[in-house]
Amino acid sequence: MQAVVSKDAIRNKDSRRSDRVALELRSYLHSNSLNGLKLKEQKGMVLPFQPLSMCFKNINYYVDVPEELKKQGIAEDRLQLLVDVTGAFRPGVLTALVGVSGAGKTTLMDVLAGRKTGGLIEGSISISGYPKNQETFTRISGYCEQNDVHSPCLTVIESLLYSACLRLPSHVNDDTQRAFVEEVMELVELNPLSGALVGLPGVNGLSTEQRKRLTIAVELVANPSIVFMDEPTSGLDARSAAIVMRTVRNIVNTGRTIVCTIHQPSIDIFESFDELLFMKRGGQLIYAGPLGSKSRNLVEFLQAVPGVPKIRDGYNPAAWMLDVTSTQMEQILGVDFAEYYRQSKLFLQTKEIVEALSKPNSEVKELTFSTKYAQPFCAQFIACLWKQNLSYWRNPQYTAVRFFYTVIISLMFGTICWKFGSRRETQHDIFNAMGAMYAAVLFIGITNATSVQPVISIERFVSYRERAAGMYSALPFAFSLLLWSSLTFLCSHLFTVQFSIAWVRLSGQQ
Repeated sequence: MQAVVSKDAIRNKDSRRSDRVALELRSYLHSNSLNGLKLKEQKGMVLPFQPLSMCFKNINYYVDVPEELKKQGIAEDRLQLLVDVTGAFRPGVLTALVGVSGAGKTTLMDVLAGRKTGGLIEGSISISGYPKNQETFTRISGYCEQNDVHSPCLTVIESLLYSACLRLPSHVNDDTQRAFVEEVMELVELNPLSGALVGLPGVNGLSTEQRKRLTIAVELVANPSIVFMDEPTSGLDARSAAIVMRTVRNIVNTGRTIVCTIHQPSIDIFESFDELLFMKRGGQLIYAGPLGSKSRNLVEFLQAVPGVPKIRDGYNPAAWMLDVTSTQMEQILGVDFAEYYRQSKLFLQTKEIVEALSKPNSEVKELTFSTKYAQPFCAQFIACLWKQNLSYWRNPQYTAVRFFYTVIISLMFGTICWKFGSRRETQHDIFNAMGAMYAAVLFIGITNATSVQPVISIERFVSYRERAAGMYSALPFAFSLLLWSSLTFLCSHLFTVQFSIAWVRLSGQQ
């Protein structure tokens, strides 16, 4: 006997489920996760930092047009991805960079963070009124990439200690580093997972949401003043996204400057931001300013455009603004939203803010560092060597495969070379021995290279992220990898020599 369920009942059930998820999302997003810590107490962390603002004026970014596009009829030599972008990011303010795919939001963030090494950048960028210096900026900023790339064989606290060891100034002692790491873990709610292995995404270890929070924490232990986050809620469900955004809000409450690119956020997540930079396709700004309560400022600005339909009650402002500013709506309304913004009072207010922040404040001194990296060469080398050791020897596939390969190859070639010491009368015997030794060396080299390749491929992408963050230079990383490999080869060489000598002596006695 089958039960018959009406469509209305299913719709009511889905509606109740959606309401429950929304309430849970709002509860997670606005709950106090710091167990009653006040804002003043949050700012009084073990390591102080200097709140800094960032303002940028008339940013243009060009890239060379590939030959493939030129063959398709594009005559220009350069393609402009950003067009006269002007704005500011301030301490204690959570700013969202929003736009459709191809609008240039990630490109803008990469240009401001100094992650774009190619192309032509025009315009001015200043930090608290002083011209931006990239080497200095790397020391006082953090960048959370969209892909959470971490060493899978390290625990959460080891990953944070490793980052803190390489990115905090050399005068900070070990006890202070550990205390600061524990504070950061409490801030991003990773204390229960301190001893958990990071693992591989989608295979084992931390969940996607936990890896997002670890990515944020790895940058936060560097004690940055400005943090960029590339789509921190991408690929997360509503509850996980709320947990991540609550973590981001906790960081903002410490007085840091936080900038996030975000794609189609929910209502609660969108309204958790303080200010918005909204971009249209082609790298032009449509809106730059405060959102207001329930996105009131944004809605009033766009609804003032003649012909723009009003937002429905309960509708997501983020989805609404993307709909009413689409290319099709611009053609229907005959309006260029970027030009409308440039002619508005809001644009004049933004220019006034940028002009004010572009002038150095007497209370804020220009940050300068005597060295490019926070730690000297020896400290970088020791930290990289420590991590290499854990990354390799905690990998069961790597260690087990090498162990069994060694045993099997030893038995196989030991059997093949049995009594070679007593069979050396003819030229044929010598050729057999030489061929066996050549095959042994070739076979062992190939198997060792095959076993180490998966580990190297993972750690290579991790090293790209760490070097971009200014954790170490290429030389100490290469030396640590070389020394670790040399120790392994030395042990293998000693074992091979001793084993061969013993085997030859044994075979010669029989």
